Amino acid sequence: MIAFEHVHKSYAVRRGDWVLEDLHLTVEPGELVFILGHSGAGKSTLLKLITLEERPTRGTVEVAGFRSDRIRRGEVPQLRRRCGVVFQDFRLIRDKTISENVAYCLRMTGTLEKGVVRRAVARVLHSVGLYGLRDRFPHELSGGEQQRAAIGRALIHQPPILLADEPTGNLDTRTGDEVMEVLLRLHRAGTTILVATHDEQRAQRLATRRLTLEQGRVVEDLFLRPHGTEIY
Repeated sequence: MIAFEHVHKSYAVRRGDWVLEDLHLTVEPGELVFILGHSGAGKSTLLKLITLEERPTRGTVEVAGFRSDRIRRGEVPQLRRRCGVVFQDFRLIRDKTISENVAYCLRMTGTLEKGVVRRAVARVLHSVGLYGLRDRFPHELSGGEQQRAAIGRALIHQPPILLADEPTGNLDTRTGDEVMEVLLRLHRAGTTILVATHDEQRAQRLATRRLTLEQGRVVEDLFLRPHGTEIY
């Protein structure tokens, strides 16, 4: 489903100052991969390469049948609809309700029929436990509730892949656990999930696979347990 073939990524004008260097990686459907590493190790860049928000400087990335060196411009939105993205800072629209935030992605991609949108929004808000708060605005929700709303927004297209960039970084332990439980339910339902994080304890306890980056290189790729045997 996701494959990196000798991927290098540099933001420098002169190539050689690599953010990611010679990354070779395959993620199979249904995996729950925690990507560990210090700030600047390349975790966020790796996730951006999956959605082609960034392109590799060298090598190729393949996601859901789309290759970075062959994909046409018009196909990029199709790829991104297969990848839900959750950010550390939520990125909710402040003057829209939670329902409106979740519906926004559907409306931006041309799904305007009210009944279709309403049913899709209800489905994802039930899945993240926020249906009862659907008419609230982001500032009326706790940090954990805002993050769950952000997860709901990422799920609106029913993507097979979910990318979470430090999803619990701004949350206390209890609230972070609640957010992780939502991700685990999605994983049990078959979603492939990649989580960029500093949290080694959660990675050890929850992941099927732990990937550690250091200065742009993979220094550890550890399969912790087979699919379906996660410790919750």
